[in-house]
This record gives sequence, structure tokens and C-alpha cells, in this order.
Amino acid sequence: MRIVFMGPPGSGKGTQAQILAQKLKIPQISSGDLLREAVANTTEIGKKAKTYMEKGELVPDSIVIELVEERIQNENEYILDGFPRNLNQAEQLDTVLFRLELPLNCVVYIDVPLDRLIERLSGRLTCRKCNAIYHKLYNPPTREGVCDVCGGELYQRSDDTESAITQRFETYTRQTEPLINYYKEKGILIVIDGTRTIEEIAADVEENISHDRV
Repeated sequence: MRIVFMGPPGSGKGTQAQILAQKLKIPQISSGDLLREAVANTTEIGKKAKTYMEKGELVPDSIVIELVEERIQNENEYILDGFPRNLNQAEQLDTVLFRLELPLNCVVYIDVPLDRLIERLSGRLTCRKCNAIYHKLYNPPTREGVCDVCGGELYQRSDDTESAITQRFETYTRQTEPLINYYKEKGILIVIDGTRTIEEIAADVEENISHDRV
């Protein structure tokens, strides 16, 4: 299986991608992780990316695509987590996959409305040391303000305020709506209701993926 997971910030796409990757025993690949690894390892692509990241600029699509191609060219199965992010990236990815003769099987879109995202993200807490995620209501730590995993301090990210969440959602929708239509027209888009429990969503994803494999 070659799968893309999409969804707005806070939709849980990363969690669902991880669950499915473990179930299918295939790699979960995040473009953000690839960028950070390339920069940390001072690879040629990493050096190119670093010049943009140090200026606070977006890394060009061409560099991100180059990283993704390098990572997937020897993989028959994988899950791309949160990539592509826009129509240009999707079209470039299709060109790469056509050349590799490894087309996508499906694109899973975790759909969550804005009001639910605000509820989720405005209560989110992150550990400063190990980046473990908690929620004030749904997944509180045993001790207030302290990470259960490593004992680190928990904090709320500055972009988890209601106004910031709304802005991120609007930006995401503007960028990805053409992308959703693009994959829908290809007949490989699977829309999943992301307002349910993690277990219910995972079961729905697996059922849809199983049908796609038949």
C-alpha cells in the first residue's frame, strides 16, 4: 500500500497514520521529519533547505519533493503523513511516482470541522522535553503541568489559541481544497469522519483501506 494521510491541524492524521503504519508494518514518512533529519545530518539537500529555514522562509516544493523521492524510491509500501500540502506538490509527486512506477493506492482525508478543532487544540498541552501530547479534558496528565513520560514541564503552544487555530484552519482549507478535489477526481480519495474516538476512526480507516486492497 502507498497511502497519503491528509487533514487539518489537530485532526489526528498523524496518530491515525502511525496506527495504520504499525498495523501494516510499513514506514510512516513525514516531510517535516525528513527536512529536520536532512538538516541535522548536513546532507546536500539539508544544506539547501537550511538556508530557507534559517530565514524563516518556506522550503521550496522542489526541495521537499527531492527529499521525499530520495526516501521512497526504494520503498514498495509507505504512508506519507501530511504530504503533499498543496496542488503543486501533488502534481510533482505524481510525476515522481509515475517515473518510479509506484502510484498511490489511496488518499485518506481525516475531516474535522473548525469548532471541534478549536475544542481539541485549545486544550492541548505539550511536553517541553519529549514532546508528548496531552489534553486538559480528554487526556490530562496524572499531575497537573507535569509529563507522565519524562517529568518535563507541560505548556500550551502559542499557535493553540482560538484565533491562531482559526487562521491555521483557513490557511489549510485554502491550500488543500484544490488538492482534495484533485484526488477525488482520480477516484482515490477516502473521507473519514474525524470527530469520533481514536479507536473508531482507526477501525473506519482500516475497513476502507481493506476494501481498497481487494
